[in-house]
Amino acid sequence: MSDSNITKRALAQTMKDLMAERPFAKISVGDICERCGMNRKSFYYHFRDKHDLVNWIFQTEFIETIHLTDYANAWVFLGAICAYFYQERDFYRSALLIEGQNSFRDYFIETVSPFLKAFTEDIFQGVEDPAFYITFFEDAFMAAILRWLTGSQPMSAEVFSQQLRDVLVNVARKTLSELAENAPAPSES
Repeated sequence: MSDSNITKRALAQTMKDLMAERPFAKISVGDICERCGMNRKSFYYHFRDKHDLVNWIFQTEFIETIHLTDYANAWVFLGAICAYFYQERDFYRSALLIEGQNSFRDYFIETVSPFLKAFTEDIFQGVEDPAFYITFFEDAFMAAILRWLTGSQPMSAEVFSQQLRDVLVNVARKTLSELAENAPAPSES
C-alpha cells in the first residue's frame, strides 16, 4: 500500500472514530488532524474537506469493492448495501444525518443511482419517463435507510432488507389485484 493510501486510511479511521463519538458538524479538520497526529497540510493534500473524506470512505470501502456481476439481482445487491451499512452503522448513522451542500445523502444517491438503473432498466422499459420512477425508488430507498439506521435500535440488515422486499412485493401484488378487479370485461363479438 502506498504512503498516500496509508495516510488516507489513517485519516478515514480517525474520522470514523470521531463520528462514532459526536455529530459530524462538531468535528473539525483540526480535530481529525490532532487525533491522527498529522498536520492540516497533510489532510488538505489528500482531501478537499471533511465531506470529501466521508465520501472517500464510502467509495473505497464499498463502491470500489462491488461488481454488478457479483449480484444475481437487485435484492441481493440491496442486501449487500444493507449489510455493509449495518456493519458500519455508527459511522453511517452520523453520515446520513449530514445536511446541506456536499451531504453524504446526495453523494450516496449519485453513486448508487447507476446500480439501481442497471437493475431496474427492464422494469421501466417502455414507460415515457423512466427517470421519474428510478428517482422515486432512489428517494424511497434513501428514506427507508435513513429511518432504519437512525432509529434507536436498528433491526438486522437481513430483517430490514427482507421487510423492504416484502413491502414492494405486497404493494405490487395489491396493485395488480386491484387492476384485475377493475379491468373491463372482455366484450363478446
